[in-house]
Amino acid sequence: MFGADKGTADRLDGKKLVIGIVQARFNEPVTNALADACLLELGALGVEAKHIKHVKVPGALEVASALQVMAESDKYDALVALGCIIRGETYHFELVANESGAAVTRVALDYQIPIANAILTTENLIQAEVRQTDKGRDAARVAVEMANLLNDLA
Repeated sequence: MFGADKGTADRLDGKKLVIGIVQARFNEPVTNALADACLLELGALGVEAKHIKHVKVPGALEVASALQVMAESDKYDALVALGCIIRGETYHFELVANESGAAVTRVALDYQIPIANAILTTENLIQAEVRQTDKGRDAARVAVEMANLLNDLA
């Protein structure tokens, strides 16, 4: 019989973790707020600033490429994807939302690294602004918890 599962509180200890963040610049006021909330929460969870690599890419479709390079480096315990896709008048929204989400998931599975996906997909700017702080904070918590879980399972 295996030992008992660790509680969530134990898995939210980021003191020994290295985290990579990829932020899309498109809709930058929203993605900056996502990043600020994420960085603040990572610090609150004990992740040292020197153990966080934060890079920016042009848009949501470019996020996965940077995540892949970070994953290939084997330097990170978890990654975070930050972006904001707001519905417009064309099919472009669906294309970007679907492809960016699938690509982030593919990198996570291919490299067996947890990726907290906080690429917002909203109908309008107001919805994005309402979610930007909570989702940035949530992404930090997911990254830390999943990094610790996968480390425990390895």
